Amino acid sequence: MFVQQLINGLIMGGAYALISIGLTMIFGIMNFTNLAHGAIYMLGGYAMYMASTVAGLPFFVSVAVSIVGVGLMGVLMDRLVFRSVYKGPELNTLLISLGMMMFLENGALLLWGSQTLTVAAPYGDTVFKVLGASMTLQRLVVLIASFVLIGGLYLFLNTTRQGKAVLATAQNPTGASLVGIHIPHIYMLTFGIGSALAGAGGALLAPLFYVFPTMGSMPLLKSFVVVVLGGMGNVQGAVVGGFLVGIAESLGGAYLSSDYKNAFAFIILIAVLVIRPQGLFGRSTS
Repeated sequence: MFVQQLINGLIMGGAYALISIGLTMIFGIMNFTNLAHGAIYMLGGYAMYMASTVAGLPFFVSVAVSIVGVGLMGVLMDRLVFRSVYKGPELNTLLISLGMMMFLENGALLLWGSQTLTVAAPYGDTVFKVLGASMTLQRLVVLIASFVLIGGLYLFLNTTRQGKAVLATAQNPTGASLVGIHIPHIYMLTFGIGSALAGAGGALLAPLFYVFPTMGSMPLLKSFVVVVLGGMGNVQGAVVGGFLVGIAESLGGAYLSSDYKNAFAFIILIAVLVIRPQGLFGRSTS
C-alpha cells in the first residue's frame, strides 16, 4: 500500500510542481501574486477537451496544442492586461489578477456551461505492476511528461540566452536593464512560460479528473502552499515542494483519513510558516 500511495503522490506532485513553477516564476521575476493562475490551469483543461474530444486530435498533439495555446493566452494577458500596472502599487496587480480570474471562470461558464466535462484517457486501460503497486499507463504518462517539462525548463533557463536573461532579471532587474536586457520582454516571456506550464498541468490531468469552470480553485491554493514551502520565487523549491505536497496528501489520505486529504497541504503550510517562514530553499531576511 505504501508504494501505491507513494506513486500516486508522485503523479499529483508532478502536476503541482508544473502549476507552482509558473506561479513562483511570476512572483520572483515580476513581483506580483497572480490570483488568476488557477483559472489559467483551468484553461489548459478546456483546451485539452476541445483539442482531443471536439477536434479529435491524438493525445500528445492535444497536450502540445493546449500548452502552446494557453502560453499564447498568457502572453496576451501580459500585454493587454497586466503590463500597464507593473510599476504601480502591488495592490493594483493583485486586484486585476483577481478580476482576471473571475473573468476567465465566468467566460468558461458562458462557453461550456456549468456541467462537468470528461476527456478520454487513451492509455487508461493499460495497467502494470511496479513493486507490487498497480499503475495505469495514463498516470505514468502524466508523471513522465511532468519530468520532461521540468527538465526542459531547466535547460532553457540555464543554457539559452533568453533563459539566462530571465535568471538575471530575477536576481537584479535594474542591473539586467543596465546591461541591455529588455525587461518588458522578459516579463512577457515569463508570463507566457508560467501560463504554459499551468496549462500543461490542466491538460495532463484532464483525462484523470473532470473539467469544469472552477477546477483551478483548489490547485491554486495548493500551489501557494508549494511556493511558500519551497521559498517564494525559487523554481527549484517549487519542484521539490510540489512533490512533497503530493506525497504528503497521498500518504495522509491513505493512512489517516481521506476525508481530510485537502487539509494536509495547509497543515504543511502552517508548519512551514512557524518553523521556517522563508521556505526550504528561501533566504532568511533576518
